[in-house]
Amino acid sequence: MTPLGKRIAELIEALGPISVSEYMALCLSDPDYGYYTTRQPFGRDGDFTTAPEISQMFGELVGVWLASAWQALDSPAGAMVVEIGPGRGTLMKDIARTLARAAPALRDGATFHLIETSPGLRDVQAATLADSGSFTWHADIAELPDRPLFIVGNELFDALPVHQYVRAANGWRERVVGLDDDDALRFYAGAGSVDPSLLPRDADAAPEGAIIEISPARAALMHKIAGRIAARSGAGLFIDYGYAVPAVGDTLQAMLKHAYDDPLVHPGEADLTAHVDFSALAQTARQTGLDAHLLTQGEFLLGMGLLERAGQLGARADAATRERISGEVERLAGPEAMGTLFKALAVLPPGVAVESFRR
Repeated sequence: MTPLGKRIAELIEALGPISVSEYMALCLSDPDYGYYTTRQPFGRDGDFTTAPEISQMFGELVGVWLASAWQALDSPAGAMVVEIGPGRGTLMKDIARTLARAAPALRDGATFHLIETSPGLRDVQAATLADSGSFTWHADIAELPDRPLFIVGNELFDALPVHQYVRAANGWRERVVGLDDDDALRFYAGAGSVDPSLLPRDADAAPEGAIIEISPARAALMHKIAGRIAARSGAGLFIDYGYAVPAVGDTLQAMLKHAYDDPLVHPGEADLTAHVDFSALAQTARQTGLDAHLLTQGEFLLGMGLLERAGQLGARADAATRERISGEVERLAGPEAMGTLFKALAVLPPGVAVESFRR
């Protein structure tokens, strides 16, 4: 058992089973052993590879989208360009470079911010961005100045904790993590129930043992972001993997060295995520008075000019480079890769139309 696993087992032994949400939070954010507080998980040497690490084209097209959103909102002065959950800083580096070319007035007039809680990742981001301009780091969105907000989050919401509920003979019960007879971590159906209004439409037809997932943490973060945009203008773009409508199913997963792992076996050493319910995020944004628009990642990137950008990069390249670029396009936008499972959610003031999300 990992050091964090032992600590969690001691907690359960003393206080009883914990919710899946609490388990995820401990695994990812424990100050001594948490995954994001003790590791650098991104890239080939980490546990997973995100879209900005696959190709510069991803960040470039996100940068073009931010420029388009800023222009659609009449180019507000004093804007902030913000990334929340910025990984190694690669996406922000590509955004800043792209804005210098596509929207120099925004690049020169805006301030650039990163929201990151991990000291180790802040150091990595600072090294990545060393030659890209001036950036300010914050631990929470509440620390940002009160200015127009243009914010991006890539694979952000999937890492926020979810509550799971399991269909039992006597109704839906919260899924918890407890100890079995051998003192190993194990899932159980606890005593807690769920508000029926939060259940997916097809919940009544779900068989015994089925799982649903609800994330108040995701709703709370989206409410913070959308509230700031509604109050001071701006736009938000959030790209993650998940589903467009609420669904029944267990999507909790662990990744270790680019392979799937048992979520209970390596606490603190494996990344834990769950699929994002984009309809819930969109509903939260709309409750603050914003419009919310959803596309697949493939639709978004192709609509922003992925093929055209790939053609530009490959025009003067050798055959091997063109083949690599073609593979990057397929990986980012192909339906059998990231193109369909990953979604792009744009939140904007009412009536504002921005590229890719105009229809």
